[in-house]
Amino acid sequence: MSNDSLDGREKLIGWLLLIPALLVLALVFIYPIARAFWLSLFTENLGTQLQPEFSGLTNYLRMLGDGRFWQSMGNTAIFTIISVVLELILGLGIALVLNQSFRGRGVVRTIAIIPWALPTAVMGLAWAWIFNDQYGVVNDILQRLGVIDIGINWLGSPALAMTALIIADVWKTTPFISIILLAGLQSIPQDLYEAHAMDGANPWQSFSQITLPLLMPQILIALLFRFAQAFGVFDLVQVMTGGGPAGATETVSIYIYSTVMRYLDFGYGAALVVVTFLLLIAAVAITSLFLKRLRVS
Repeated sequence: MSNDSLDGREKLIGWLLLIPALLVLALVFIYPIARAFWLSLFTENLGTQLQPEFSGLTNYLRMLGDGRFWQSMGNTAIFTIISVVLELILGLGIALVLNQSFRGRGVVRTIAIIPWALPTAVMGLAWAWIFNDQYGVVNDILQRLGVIDIGINWLGSPALAMTALIIADVWKTTPFISIILLAGLQSIPQDLYEAHAMDGANPWQSFSQITLPLLMPQILIALLFRFAQAFGVFDLVQVMTGGGPAGATETVSIYIYSTVMRYLDFGYGAALVVVTFLLLIAAVAITSLFLKRLRVS
């Protein structure tokens, strides 16, 4: 049997083995998106009409003038960019510390991942208590230190509410990034650092010339995962602020939930899902391309 026949047979076997995974992927990913796109072409609001009516791109045109949608998109962008950047910086610092050899390192590593292991809804409720203006720990500490005289309404002020959400999210998900980066740090041979030190390099030069370039694949993976998760944040916002005050912390996922579950506007809600999905894919693709070019350069 020729090599070409063997290669063709191996490729066929490979595709046959991939079929179950592709079917599952189509069932849980492609079908819901296709169904949402089809539903977005109809006007289906159980609050005003029971029978769906084909309306073409009406829902998408409606979105262009929907100020609440653009506000929620802006809130989502602010939350995503700030939280992911802070998590990357802090996660890298924690990973560098946990990569060092010291007594009790295993215990410290275990403790470091506890915030990430906690359920987001439970953690969000705890942070809502922490930032409570009447009996919250934050106000109590600030008052004891003499920084403030009366409690600050953290979750009742637009800017402060977003700040509280970002702090809670950074505390929750920084360990996720640190775990990924720690795995990357452990894969870097120590011989490189020793050889670099023998050439007269200082710690900062070793970090910038060895650690960061070799850690870029893990940084890319961590950023893409966290970007997608932060862009679709729901449970943390729902528990802590519910999108308030006055929509200041309402993210796209919260707005979609309100549109579908509260206002029963399924057609417009489906259009919001499709547009949000496409924007997320585009943002992830641009981020991935930028980081790859940065890595090459």
